[in-house]
Amino acid sequence: MKTIRHLIYGEVLAAIALVTLGFLALFFFFDLVDELQYLGKNNGLSATADVYQIRHALLYVTLLIPNHLYELLPISVLIGTIFVMARLAQSSEYTILRTSGLGPWRALKLLLALGAFFVAFSFAVGDYVAPASERAAQLLKARYQGKITIGQTGAWLKEKQAYNTYVVNVKELSPDNEMKGVQIFEFNNKGLIVSTTQAPVATLAEGDAWLLKQASRAEFDVPADSTPASKAQESARVTRSFVESLRWPTGLSAEMVSVALLKPELMSTIDLFNYVRHLEANSQTAQRYEIEFWKKVFYPLSCLVMVILALPFAYLHFRSGGIAGYVFAGVMIGISFFLLNNVFGYIGNLRNWQPWLAAATPGLLYMAVSLGAFGWLVLRH
Repeated sequence: MKTIRHLIYGEVLAAIALVTLGFLALFFFFDLVDELQYLGKNNGLSATADVYQIRHALLYVTLLIPNHLYELLPISVLIGTIFVMARLAQSSEYTILRTSGLGPWRALKLLLALGAFFVAFSFAVGDYVAPASERAAQLLKARYQGKITIGQTGAWLKEKQAYNTYVVNVKELSPDNEMKGVQIFEFNNKGLIVSTTQAPVATLAEGDAWLLKQASRAEFDVPADSTPASKAQESARVTRSFVESLRWPTGLSAEMVSVALLKPELMSTIDLFNYVRHLEANSQTAQRYEIEFWKKVFYPLSCLVMVILALPFAYLHFRSGGIAGYVFAGVMIGISFFLLNNVFGYIGNLRNWQPWLAAATPGLLYMAVSLGAFGWLVLRH
């Protein structure tokens, strides 16, 4: 059994590595071609700033590779395993392995162990390597674009503290992790505005706080027993001040600002989990981020689904040709799984499905199909 394990594992690992390398080379080429339009530009920065050169483009697209690897790994596992299983069936090697004691359930157990390895590998890449490299890529690009932002309004965050509620707007994030265009709106427990603070630049300070530089603050004198009707009859009392450096205690971390400014699917599982808890604690809608969190949890498990889906190809009998057709079928199945995974995320967000159900449904559907095909072929033979 040890010899059979080494044979199958060696063949499958080599095929998956070859398919993955081919996919990554293709995406590397596409990304590099897309970056050529930015060469020689610094996007309106100062004349002394460095321009975007080919070495920067090469480094940028290289930093995108871990995220592509994470997205393409289940498809690569499926195509590589299908190729090996179909080739073994074509050469009758799998028939010999079956007569040597490799029963259907033993073969399934063998491939599940290999799939578990890719589950762990996919989780490590998607949760640690890809988020760090993607953030580094965005910061590298920001040196020549000048900022990281979403739209014209930037990111909005909300935080409930002991007595008041704060709504924070961050326009953009600089390559040096400085928050620019910061606005802080403070409301009391009656929903009346208490103060506004604006600062062109803010940085993270020690002790869970932001350090606002050149902050302009406006405080509104609202009597504790006032009502909206009585307050409207009173003259406005506003106290304005300017502070060179203002320390604002907050639980909003750099990761939360990054989640709001960057795509949620590019964040790690723990960052998404913390951000979902923050949104729920502040009575904000967290459906989109919950779906992305559960997709992060279930997506590595799709490698198990793929190896199960590839196993029935070993029980197909053909003598000549046909492998290319089966590999093409594997490509189509993998692409359909990737598309269905994204579509269910959007549908779940629009239809307000349970986040874990929207994330797990594609994998469950393909698991049912693969087990059904495997059981039918086993009973048939």
